[in-house]
Amino acid sequence: MRILVTGAAGFIGSHYVRTLLSGGYPGYEDAEVTVLDKLTYAGNLANLDPVAGRFSFTRGDICDAQLLADLVPGHDAVINFAAESHVDRSIAGAGDFVTANVVGVQVLLDACRTAGVRKVVQVSTDEVYGSIASGSWTEESPLDPNSPYSAAKAGGDLLALAFARTHGLDVSITRCCNNYGPYQYPEKVIPLFATNLLDGKPVPLYGDGANVRGWIHVDDHCRGIQLVLEQGAAIRARDVHTVVRLAGILRGEMGRRQLLEEERSRLLARSGERLGVPAEAVTLGLLSTLMDDASAESAHARSAELRGLLHELQREHTCNRSLMQIELGFLDHLMGILSLDGVNGYDTHGSSTSITRSRPHGI
Repeated sequence: MRILVTGAAGFIGSHYVRTLLSGGYPGYEDAEVTVLDKLTYAGNLANLDPVAGRFSFTRGDICDAQLLADLVPGHDAVINFAAESHVDRSIAGAGDFVTANVVGVQVLLDACRTAGVRKVVQVSTDEVYGSIASGSWTEESPLDPNSPYSAAKAGGDLLALAFARTHGLDVSITRCCNNYGPYQYPEKVIPLFATNLLDGKPVPLYGDGANVRGWIHVDDHCRGIQLVLEQGAAIRARDVHTVVRLAGILRGEMGRRQLLEEERSRLLARSGERLGVPAEAVTLGLLSTLMDDASAESAHARSAELRGLLHELQREHTCNRSLMQIELGFLDHLMGILSLDGVNGYDTHGSSTSITRSRPHGI
């Protein structure tokens, strides 16, 4: 997998790259990463020092069509963090924001379309929705930006939608709230307040300071972006990923993994009790015999024994998951642990799961 990450010397982009190259996203440890960054005042290559030597770097602008024509081909995915992103500066002068956040996105999308990039993630902001008196926005909420910055980001998002509709480009958009965390440039409110207060300086407030804002840690945001890269479907008219959706994806994913691990532990413990062996010996005993047995009749008999244990677990289970889900979850999990490539057939049309044997891959 080759991934081009634009704006990766900035606060959020550098966190994503550091996490990716440090093994924080399972299955992507060996990804080849190209970093493209203009290195403006907010971009600092030192942000990537912890993973120095693990990526290739090109200094440049996403508005440079010739540069992108040379750089983008050969990449499987592109994640666009490159943006001008400070509201106050956009009010002082909107030109740079329109150039980077609208024109830059258009040039980048054109390069991705021409190069046949399989997946593009456009990292946007919830500020495209404007203000809300209470509650939160959904993906169906209308765009109502309040500043030149958010208007420019909305323009880039609409271009992404247009490229998806017109050209069939596989694009996902994420719209997150304010981020905080390490390596953040101190123009943003949390590091600005912290550094000003440490230096004995006053902190700037808008109006009476009673405005309500949402924040998310940059690590949580980047994990959401990774999930969108891996699982996000191509966008349709209003199919974007707000922080609400990212939170739901993360909560569901972490809950699923924790539940599988808890169920696996309970299954192994109960199997060990039934067989009179320690739980840790079960994967090398009952289950490895089940998977490796060349006799179909014996395999089905072992499978029936395993299903009996699962039925017991289902009766004790407090969560509303079907027996079929539990069976498939365990069998997939355990076969992954045992690296049993020889077992890859499932019959899930009946009321139980049967196992069929096949020739091991690569033999």
